[in-house]
Amino acid sequence: MVDCDIRDPALAEAGKRRIDWAFQSMPVLQFIRKQFIKTQPLAGLRIAACLPVTTETANLMVTLRDAGAQLTLCASNPLATQDDVAASLVSDFNISTYAQKGEPANLSLLADSQPDLAVDSGYQLAHALHALGHRAAEIIGGTEDSVQGESQLKTLVAAGTLAYPVVSVHDATTQHFFDNRYGTGQSTIDGVLRATNILLAGMNLVVSGYGWCGRGVASRARGLGANVIVTEIDPIKALEALMDGYRVMSMGEAAALGDVFITVTGNKSVITREHFDKMKSGAILCNSGHFNVEIDLETLGKMASARRAMRESVEEFALRDGRRLYVLGEGRLFSEGHPASVMDMSFANHALCIQYLVANRGKLEKGVFPVPEAIDREVARMKLDSMGVKIDRLTPEQERYLDGRSAGG
Repeated sequence: MVDCDIRDPALAEAGKRRIDWAFQSMPVLQFIRKQFIKTQPLAGLRIAACLPVTTETANLMVTLRDAGAQLTLCASNPLATQDDVAASLVSDFNISTYAQKGEPANLSLLADSQPDLAVDSGYQLAHALHALGHRAAEIIGGTEDSVQGESQLKTLVAAGTLAYPVVSVHDATTQHFFDNRYGTGQSTIDGVLRATNILLAGMNLVVSGYGWCGRGVASRARGLGANVIVTEIDPIKALEALMDGYRVMSMGEAAALGDVFITVTGNKSVITREHFDKMKSGAILCNSGHFNVEIDLETLGKMASARRAMRESVEEFALRDGRRLYVLGEGRLFSEGHPASVMDMSFANHALCIQYLVANRGKLEKGVFPVPEAIDREVARMKLDSMGVKIDRLTPEQERYLDGRSAGG
């Protein structure tokens, strides 16, 4: 058995069944895997990955393995780790996996694996690799899955210290349109309902941030009958939310009204003491941003006279004035993971961008780049094909007309 740190190898059989179940809903990745088996574009290369260890991630790892790569995987979000999946990756697929639910990731193991390529979510792997400057300089390139990670990488670019080219998969249209809006929207609401067993209908649900993730959460919550309130700092997004039919206000106003609060901003200290002081007893706080900094839990802990676990992933903070507030998932990104059919496109982008980085080895600058448009469109085309959907194509006459118009003709 390969090197690993998993909870229980005996869970592998159950994990394998669930990985196979997810794969049925990932037809684009199925097609790419078949091509990779034939062409072996990653033969002999080492890949380090820091991603949520879920059934969908497992299928990306197996796809990269089948392309000829040697894989080492570490959990980016310990609370999302599925222990049976981790066991199956080791036992059934011979992939070194370091992941136990609830246990912090050991990123030094990834950095020490001497990778040629890096697959990251949230800058955690890139940070560990850059701490070993001599190793980062030897990397062909990497992919990044989150807006927070992209922001951190751009900071390195500005400082002139980014050691290798990175493709920001987050920027792909087939990622943020679908993964963020439909995936985050469904998985976040699903996580809240599984953890609490509350009825959202009639409740005031506050969504902080109206990017693609916020749009998805707001849409799903409204579909279940919640009265959705949106808070924003961007006037254009705030206006969009208003015209989409939501109430829009500051968090200071929303704090006194909300029954459930969901943060999806990618920023820190979105909900603070100012807001805790105004909240109803029984208010539920959930974060679906990448890091556990959006809700000021340190301050909330100091305000509490007592804390206790109420249900799995639900912690009660008993405040000194008698109110009780409830935090889900320790304030970390809270969801079991996106549906496989959505992650199919996101991970297809990762797989094809890794292939692109290898094919262009030594030709790319050390910077952060969007997914090449040709890859983005190919993923969308393959997804449509898998759904049996045909679309029109431009005729030669239409192409000439558009070319002439763009040239001023």
